[in-house]
Amino acid sequence: MYEEFLNFIFPLAKGAGKIQLSYFRGNDLGIQTKSNVYDVVTRADKQSEEYIVTAITERYPGHGILGEEGGTMGTAGSDYRWVIDPLDGTTNYSQGLPLFSVSIALQYKGETIAGVVYAPYLDEMFWATKGGGAYMQCGQGEAKRLHVSEKQTLSTSVLATGFPYDKDVDPDNNSDNVARIVPYVRDVRRLGSAAYDLSCVAAGLLDGYWELALHEWDVCAANLIVREAGGVVCEFRRNRGVSQAAGNETIVGEILKYIH
Repeated sequence: MYEEFLNFIFPLAKGAGKIQLSYFRGNDLGIQTKSNVYDVVTRADKQSEEYIVTAITERYPGHGILGEEGGTMGTAGSDYRWVIDPLDGTTNYSQGLPLFSVSIALQYKGETIAGVVYAPYLDEMFWATKGGGAYMQCGQGEAKRLHVSEKQTLSTSVLATGFPYDKDVDPDNNSDNVARIVPYVRDVRRLGSAAYDLSCVAAGLLDGYWELALHEWDVCAANLIVREAGGVVCEFRRNRGVSQAAGNETIVGEILKYIH
């Protein structure tokens, strides 16, 4: 039903990825800071978003757009809205670490109907459509339908999380949650890209995930991928940006016992 949009998004995500790889581990990143010294943006972030937005406005001139770098763009009041994080994991990217991703989602009347997360360096593509299931393709390999992990205990689970950019000035920075849950899990990972974390949950590569103070563009596409892979995404608070836990229903319930 939504093949038209996927067929448009796939090459768009790969095109943005090519821009990023052309700068990756080079000396021309043009690194700047945004909200504080921890919150960085690169030339690749800006060029990737410009590339994506230009393609959308040319193909779908009546659609609205929300982008991490450009904010609200496109046609205001449209039933269709694209939610874009052109380069999720900029800190990793700026350090030369290979875990970063392109996240592109499409909403219709406020509901996400298509979502794609692409990790350029790894050449891993994750995607989902509303009611159509979630899938992953590695390189030129066959697409594989995704399902979240079926683990039922934290002691056998590997979870991922992250920390907000204002961690230095706001003690509500997730460090207490990590300290509480670490003794009860197999291990915790901090991969550095929320969209990729959630996609790994959908693929069963991670058993669960939580984070606070995210933004809609970080999670919009990946949330659909998790849900279409049989998982749940729970917003556990509303006073700290987008704060979510994800995994199968049992593991999310276990995570929520320890995070505040």
